Amino acid sequence: MSCSVATNDERTGEGCCANCGAVPSAMVGLKNCNACLLVKYCGVDCQKVHRKQHKMACKLRAAELKDERLYNQGHERSEDDFCPICSLPIPLPMARYSQYNACCMKRICRGCVMAAHRRGMLDCPFCRTSHAVKQKSGADMLAMVQARAGKKDPVAIFALGNSHQFGQFGLQKDARKAVELWTEAAELGSIAALFELGYSYCHGRGVEVDMEKGIHFYEEAATQGQAESRYNLGCYEGKKGRHDRAVKHFLISAKLGDINSVDTIKKMFMDGLATKAQYAQALREYQDAAEEMKSPQRDEENAFMEAFMKNGHAMDGWFC
Repeated sequence: MSCSVATNDERTGEGCCANCGAVPSAMVGLKNCNACLLVKYCGVDCQKVHRKQHKMACKLRAAELKDERLYNQGHERSEDDFCPICSLPIPLPMARYSQYNACCMKRICRGCVMAAHRRGMLDCPFCRTSHAVKQKSGADMLAMVQARAGKKDPVAIFALGNSHQFGQFGLQKDARKAVELWTEAAELGSIAALFELGYSYCHGRGVEVDMEKGIHFYEEAATQGQAESRYNLGCYEGKKGRHDRAVKHFLISAKLGDINSVDTIKKMFMDGLATKAQYAQALREYQDAAEEMKSPQRDEENAFMEAFMKNGHAMDGWFC
């Protein structure tokens, strides 16, 4: 196909091929450079020819676009982080303040669980599965999760991965199998699975260490409001000496309700790596997030669990 070559003036505009100057016509269509969106090409051949000239600008703009997405998205918790009964965001870490129910694979905050028990409701607070069914053996509980996983429920597949990771329900610990299941869950939309994959690749849990891949998973989770991933990205940037980027991440995760981020920014402020204004912002936004997560039922449950744990009892926030 021959290109309809534009004049020199037209070649400086946005509506022509960056290499040959072709303008759109019935025979010629222009497509953006997918990486930077700065220029257009009439075909792959022109893009290849122009690559050497365009490479540096393309790389810089692509990095800018990535940062825009990374820092401008994920400032709100995802829907998965809200209790389906009281509709409040669950405090972090969620495994401490909530539980999955194997019958329906819904994460319920412990405040709502306690409130239901206070009313004599011993069945599942969400789907009303009877108490007798919930008291089944580990094998029966595993079968319930597997049944939902077989229907491609990403929450169930994620939970099944956790079961392999921690050796629950009589399963042998198998980190590699856990990664396989988390990968499937992530492909189906599980944000929590993205975090687990990020951790696995960054720390070599069930897979070979691959920091680039691990950071990619953290970034995908962070842009969808996953606070732990955002915090870990801040730690990664801090270790690299990129303190400005680290603070940006910590400010976002503090806004999502992560107290570790506030503590880290406080330490950075004391070390001269963050400003007083940034520390004040982190503290203020964390307090706003913490206030949003409060309820009388949760306060009562927290007091109960603090006393419970002081007596040496362990907690398991995965299943009930």
